[in-house]
Amino acid sequence: MTSAPALNSERPTAKPTKTPDYDVSVPLDTDYYAVFAGIPAADRAFWARARGFAEESLDELTEAWDKGEYPLHLARRLGELDLLTDGCEGPGLTPMSPLAAGLINMEISRGDGSMGTVVAVQGGLALRSIALFGSDAQKAAWLVPLARAEKLGAFALTEPEHGSDSVGLETTAHRDGDDWVINGEKMWIGNGSVGDVTVVWARDDDGNVRGFLVDQSTPGYLAETMTGKGSLRAIHQARIVFDNVRVPLDSVLPGTHTFKDTAAVLYATRLGVAWSALGHATAIFEAALNYSTQRIQFGKPLAGFQLVQERLTVMLSRLTSMQLHCMHLATLDAAGTLRPIQASLAKYHNTRAAREIAALGRDMLGGNGILLENHVIRHMADIEAIHTYEGTESVQALLIGRDLTGVSAFK
Repeated sequence: MTSAPALNSERPTAKPTKTPDYDVSVPLDTDYYAVFAGIPAADRAFWARARGFAEESLDELTEAWDKGEYPLHLARRLGELDLLTDGCEGPGLTPMSPLAAGLINMEISRGDGSMGTVVAVQGGLALRSIALFGSDAQKAAWLVPLARAEKLGAFALTEPEHGSDSVGLETTAHRDGDDWVINGEKMWIGNGSVGDVTVVWARDDDGNVRGFLVDQSTPGYLAETMTGKGSLRAIHQARIVFDNVRVPLDSVLPGTHTFKDTAAVLYATRLGVAWSALGHATAIFEAALNYSTQRIQFGKPLAGFQLVQERLTVMLSRLTSMQLHCMHLATLDAAGTLRPIQASLAKYHNTRAAREIAALGRDMLGGNGILLENHVIRHMADIEAIHTYEGTESVQALLIGRDLTGVSAFK
């Protein structure tokens, strides 16, 4: 009588005789309406550097996303390539047009959404807050180090009880002699536990919303990296408790006085989210198109089936619409005529369209669509994050609805 095998005994594994190898990440530069045909050389140079970064870092970021690790050296690499200013202006910053800023957001997100969020946090939020509202001394101290990623910045607005209702923030800054004393909690703060400086939005003794520059090493600044995320897994976000955090009087951003100043930063980055959504959608569409020409079923490529061609056409139509939104609003931004509500519509449209493209693309790849090596599922998950941050779909709809009707549905 033979004994039963041990439960943990190693079983022999069969070696596949042939493993399909699909190269779905090859950029195809999809531009059906030649939307990008006339891009100026200076803007195209920024785009090319972003493309190089996306391609050289793809494998490492896929692994980091899988492990939930934040490769800080890649965030610093973005600074070395001068890709982090998001079009902000200030002493020592390289001029960057709104179109160049958008193309960078698009291309970095086409590679990986976590790095796209680095651009949004470091440049779009932290650096922009200082560029718009900082003193000359604050700008001199922080703009170039943040742009070069020699220092990492965070933007602390969202609170556990105030997400979409961010205007209701409860974090306080109390004047005490030559110090401000900050108390409260924040969450979902990119770079909040691994950075150098955090722009903290809090209410002063008069109830006004002000921005404060807080060194993350300050006593009482208690940050914990959030875990268990199913999206943007290659960047760390933090929960932060401010327990009697003392900062000097000159830590306040002097140009901040009301929540309208906070909103000005958010409005400026909202168009960047629309570009980011375009990057994710482009990656998924091109993966699906590449896959359709390489995957053989029933004796011919998937591309030869009517249903596949129809789905690719639907995806292309959505993608082209996203491109047109982004390019037109970049033109308005450059002319100084972009209204914040127009950026809201672009964000609303593009994240919705990206979700639709993601669903179709994932389905087209079948079981291979959930493998990280084919990238689609990673982008699909990351789209869920950008669909929410910088104002949820519902909030954007209410902002647009108020603009259309003159009636506010917020109260």
